[in-house]
Amino acid sequence: MSDRSIIDVFTATAKQRGNAPALGFKRDGRWQTLSWRDYHEQVMTTAQAFISLGLQPGEGVAILGYNRPEWVIADLAAIAAGGCPAGIYTTSSPEQCRYVIDHGEASIVVVENSEYLDKILAVREQLPGVKAIVVMEDAVKGDSIWHWEQLGELAGRSPTNELQQRIDNQRPEHACTLIYTSGTTGNPKAVMLTHHNLVWSAENTTRIIGIRPEDQTISYLPLSHIAEQVLTIHGPITTGSCVYFSEGLEQLGENLREVRPHVFMGVPRVWEKIQAQMQAAGAEAPALRRKIAAWARGVGARVEQAYDQGYQPPLAYGLAKKLVFDKVRKRLGLDRSRLEITAAAPLARDTMEFFANLGIRLHEVYGLSETTGATTLSYPGNFRRGSVGRGFEGVELRIAEDGEICIRGPHIFKGYYKNEEATREAIDEEGWFKSGDIGRLDEDGFLYITDRKKEIIITAGGKNIAPQHIEGELKAIPVVAQAVVIGDSRKYLGALLTLDPEKIASEAQAIDSPAREAEIASECPKFMAHLQQQIDAVNDKLARVETIKRWRIIPHEFTVDGGELTPTMKLKRRVIQEKYSAEIESLYSEEEAG
Repeated sequence: MSDRSIIDVFTATAKQRGNAPALGFKRDGRWQTLSWRDYHEQVMTTAQAFISLGLQPGEGVAILGYNRPEWVIADLAAIAAGGCPAGIYTTSSPEQCRYVIDHGEASIVVVENSEYLDKILAVREQLPGVKAIVVMEDAVKGDSIWHWEQLGELAGRSPTNELQQRIDNQRPEHACTLIYTSGTTGNPKAVMLTHHNLVWSAENTTRIIGIRPEDQTISYLPLSHIAEQVLTIHGPITTGSCVYFSEGLEQLGENLREVRPHVFMGVPRVWEKIQAQMQAAGAEAPALRRKIAAWARGVGARVEQAYDQGYQPPLAYGLAKKLVFDKVRKRLGLDRSRLEITAAAPLARDTMEFFANLGIRLHEVYGLSETTGATTLSYPGNFRRGSVGRGFEGVELRIAEDGEICIRGPHIFKGYYKNEEATREAIDEEGWFKSGDIGRLDEDGFLYITDRKKEIIITAGGKNIAPQHIEGELKAIPVVAQAVVIGDSRKYLGALLTLDPEKIASEAQAIDSPAREAEIASECPKFMAHLQQQIDAVNDKLARVETIKRWRIIPHEFTVDGGELTPTMKLKRRVIQEKYSAEIESLYSEEEAG
């Protein structure tokens, strides 16, 4: 076990990198950077301010806001001061904010602006343990409310030796960060990660990915999630690379082209949105350009086949790369990228193949909050189609008798905060963590995920069915955006589908349907018959018990704001089943069942 704490790693890197850029951010329309020396100084100043505001060792610091320098500075400052930071998803309701702040025993809450401050003030009376609220952006006055710019003044009020003493007292086995799970089945659990968990994971993840000190990456996924924390906070403080903060999801495309990251990670919905936009733009391109693109995609498909079978790529690859693939990468802002990653949820086969045929191979990573992020990774030279890769060196994987993936290694979390019963259920006496995922290992140690154990559907006939595989096949239908398979305790499987709004018009036009939006499409016999044909084609590839007998179109996409998705874009199946209970019951009415 390394004896270095997170702050030891950070301090060493800041000293080594000095004036090199550490954090990039946009102000007044222009990119600016903060050096490693200034980054470290601001963290220490903020840590002293937190001590001045009353933060005691072991107490929490809750952070609510979009990705920006102040977020990561507050996080590292909390750790330096002996506290335990916990991020709150920006989509959280006031009650959800209250739960995290109260459960994590946060004495300080840091918020981005007045909008997020209002969420905290709405439940302030129920949070007697909160000593201070710090606002990053807006100038807001109130009892125990401080502005970010006041932290320098506050820092001068704490004893000069107190901060260093707290840093010196930190040990590798001490919990230093709480990661609240997405809460797909109720209140989230708080995953306790130690200094050693984070140092080990950051060192191994960045080594395998190949992050270099001169690299640039982009931060845009929720910092409340461990994957983004490793990529934005702990990975860079290990390597000395520079992180640029996106201005928001709406500006991600523009920011990607400006930053041109050397490694880029996207959740499936991000890749699917990029795919939809590219397909829509391609449909409007001149005929000659469409023909060239189609030819290049064909070459790309043969290249992938050659890689899979160990052959050299076809001679036409060089020309296709020059005419199409390089231009696509530049248009996306990925022309410098050495590795493109997909994580957090299964990616539809159609999307994976779409990018592969354009010379962009998406590498899957598998991990959980409880494994401090990545536990397996697919990367160049260690790639197998459909697999999430092999475990890191030092990580053990095994498949239990019921198919559950069990993991052991230095990255396994300390336990769930204030929940010993759940900790005992998750980690056995030999240190094996039970992931809750179902999968298999091939003879070379490549891991394949087949489903979530808790999401297995057991039909009325007693058949155990993994829904994610079927949902992936349904999402491969070009116009289908999202799919949820239903069927627990039912005689047959049904499905709720949402349509991709950017593809409805072209799909409808091809079959001479007047539909231009999902609601009209769901009422158009021609469109519905066309979609049924494609679902029949999916059914032909499935086992009889897996086939979809009835389905319904939901007229809008599932979203985080709508409550159907977690902030990391996972389906909240229980919420969906409650919210669309009438639509689900219609799938199983006697009239429909025949």
